[in-house]
Amino acid sequence: MPNKVATKRIYMDHTAGKPVDSRVIEAMSPYMITSYGNPSSVHSFSQEAKQALEEAREKIAKLINAEDKESIIFTSGATESNNMAVKGVAYRNKDRGTHIITSSIEHMSVLNPCKFLTTRGFKASFLSVDQYGFVDLKNLEEKLTNETILVSTMYANGEIGTIQPIREISRIVHSKTALLHVDATAANGQIPINVQNDGIDLMTISSNDMYGPKGVGALYIQKGIRIEPLIHGGGKKKE
Repeated sequence: MPNKVATKRIYMDHTAGKPVDSRVIEAMSPYMITSYGNPSSVHSFSQEAKQALEEAREKIAKLINAEDKESIIFTSGATESNNMAVKGVAYRNKDRGTHIITSSIEHMSVLNPCKFLTTRGFKASFLSVDQYGFVDLKNLEEKLTNETILVSTMYANGEIGTIQPIREISRIVHSKTALLHVDATAANGQIPINVQNDGIDLMTISSNDMYGPKGVGALYIQKGIRIEPLIHGGGKKKE
């Protein structure tokens, strides 16, 4: 019989799923074993969890230079955050306009909500990109109208590494008083992001892409911006 050749598996898909850092596991363990209370309740177990939740919210706000921690909404990941941003802005502002713009190379959790909204009376335009994946800024200016309520683009492409000129995109978008949503899933934690300097109105981030646990994400919503909620519960603030 031929000798078996030893093989070693090499993981090369970190942009799709990273391992959880051991320091993250250590930091989270108490809240899965001892301080596991519902942060919306009033007893001591819950207040410990509530304090940890607010501390996490504040750290994320500082990481992206958000105005305050209240601008951070926790979600189940990038897909929920992207859906919440695109649909939430669209439904909230449908009386002002029904036009949405995104690029042709966005993640499906942005493209599919845009396509879905076209079945609900909205119009969607898809920007072309060049051979390097950069959004065509002239094409953006041409497609923007007074009916445009939202432009959604990724900060960085997780497959080819292209980093979009977000500040220039923001300047163009805001010239028509539309809102800018940025999917920073592949960028946050890899490059410095300053939502105030970049002129970002809403931004998606994901724990999974920062060596954190899967099933955890967040949506930054600039102070003063209101969106229509996707999920209606029993009166508790959605975490």
